Amino acid sequence: MTAVIHIGGRPVGPGQAPFVIAEVGINHNGDLALALDTIDAIAAAGAHCAKFQNYRTEDFILDRSLTYEYLSRGETVRESQYDMFKRCELDGDGLARLKERCDARGIAFMSTPTGTAGIDDLVRLGAPALKNGSDFLTHLELIAAMARTGLPTILSTGMATGEEIDDAVAAYRAAGGRDLVLLHCVSLYPTPLHLANVRRVATLAETYGCLAGFSDHTDGTAAAIAAACAGAAVIEKHVTLDKNLPGPDHRFSADADELGTLVRHLAEVHAAMGRADLEPTAEESGMRADCRLSCVAVRDLDSGHPLARADIGFYRPGTGLPPKRVGDLVGRCLDRGVAPGHVFTDSDFA
Repeated sequence: MTAVIHIGGRPVGPGQAPFVIAEVGINHNGDLALALDTIDAIAAAGAHCAKFQNYRTEDFILDRSLTYEYLSRGETVRESQYDMFKRCELDGDGLARLKERCDARGIAFMSTPTGTAGIDDLVRLGAPALKNGSDFLTHLELIAAMARTGLPTILSTGMATGEEIDDAVAAYRAAGGRDLVLLHCVSLYPTPLHLANVRRVATLAETYGCLAGFSDHTDGTAAAIAAACAGAAVIEKHVTLDKNLPGPDHRFSADADELGTLVRHLAEVHAAMGRADLEPTAEESGMRADCRLSCVAVRDLDSGHPLARADIGFYRPGTGLPPKRVGDLVGRCLDRGVAPGHVFTDSDFA
């Protein structure tokens, strides 16, 4: 069994309810006050972590003619990718403010860097873990740099082939990384439920011998709950304070109420999953006497009478010999007389 790891002092893995990451991403729209308010809402909803992106746009966009099309406020928007990302960058001071607010609210702070300078910033701030986005899964040098920090690292696998996941895991482990979480992710925004494929969570865990989870881009909570049932140790969900804010991700993100519902449902599902062994719980065992059947006399029987099958019926309570013992009783002689309804026990026979 994969070992439990710790993120922000919280155990993550076998036996634990899913660790819930609220992905703010760029839903703060470059407004630090909005980002801080979102942290407050995340904490109030009961999520365990608020995650941001401390990218530098120049790390991944050189061609400023590249555009991105998305729905915002019910309208189709097409804009420069460079401009969209640039206006939502977080500087070092802003990142520190976000970390301080997470600490004050008792939740973990996490972020996705796009270069080694970003990794250094997070280490310096005391981030408890690192996250690599699906778009950077093939950036093996960056993954190796994350591994060398010694921090738990979460790799999202959206758009990935099996070979690409193999390469990323190998690069992480070759660089000395140990505490790895792979997130199954479908890079469609939003993701239709029939394409969520949450069975892959278990496949990731079994194939790579590490914790696995689910980065959820679907509407609602069904896919995340299914992933938890499939063994997801981590659930990540995009969040926003208002689905009607301008920007590419707000419309498919969970609001504060939806996030709270998800956290509550995941905790309930974890409680319901319970044990895997095939024995009754201690609490349930008390029902056995009331509800199970015993071998019971169906007529007056004298002492010394050899029991016939017709003398025995199966009735409540379950305090006597169970029905499977009926073959043992046939032909045995009673040590005393009994009345109809008598529950047979071994003490009835010499």
